[in-house]
Amino acid sequence: MTRASLDKQPADVAAMFDRTAEKYDLLNTLMTGGSDRRWRRAVVRAVDARAGERVLDLAAGTGTSAVPFAEVGARTVACDFSLGMLRVGTRRQAGTPGLRFVAGDALRLPFADGAFDAVTISFGLRNVADTVAALREMYRVTRPGGRIVVCEVSHPSNALLGFGHRMHLRYGLPLLARVSSNPDSYNYLAESTLAWPDQATLATRLQEAGWASVRWRDLTFGVAALHHGRRPDT
Repeated sequence: MTRASLDKQPADVAAMFDRTAEKYDLLNTLMTGGSDRRWRRAVVRAVDARAGERVLDLAAGTGTSAVPFAEVGARTVACDFSLGMLRVGTRRQAGTPGLRFVAGDALRLPFADGAFDAVTISFGLRNVADTVAALREMYRVTRPGGRIVVCEVSHPSNALLGFGHRMHLRYGLPLLARVSSNPDSYNYLAESTLAWPDQATLATRLQEAGWASVRWRDLTFGVAALHHGRRPDT
């Protein structure tokens, strides 16, 4: 069985998510101790989607994160490169008005320039081989004046909390992997989180991709972080 590694070959990462699609939402809750639900609510508030707006939820998986945008009347696209995830999402979210699922690669999005008022990605950016290139693609498909919200794993600034977090990733998650039916997912999560840059570095990468007014705030003491940005009007 192919295992996704930190070189993030698209086919390997997609295959890993295909295998976990049915239990993906449960897996998220278990790995985060239920914090994923609070983080999703924070993303919804940050995006602040309005009726009639066009919202792209990238790396949307089964569409759980995209549903709240559609529920307020935004025309919402849930985009992911895992066909397994999209199949599960299409089945589970059937009947949600204003929500459609589209297969797409974050490095080559199948959308026109300026197609969306807002673009968001939660816990998917670290799965892309080229972070800045993906942020530039998101910039391309966002209209001038539009906004981006990135929710991603991060690193606690408190030294003691940071040490405990690293120990959990290095030893706690691998223990869960041993008794899990999805060991690849646990191991990949630990490795990719440890290798992910801190909040300030991600903010710099957003700026490198062209985003302005970049800021962030920590979630759960910095275990995750929410980054905001805007595409300049001109």
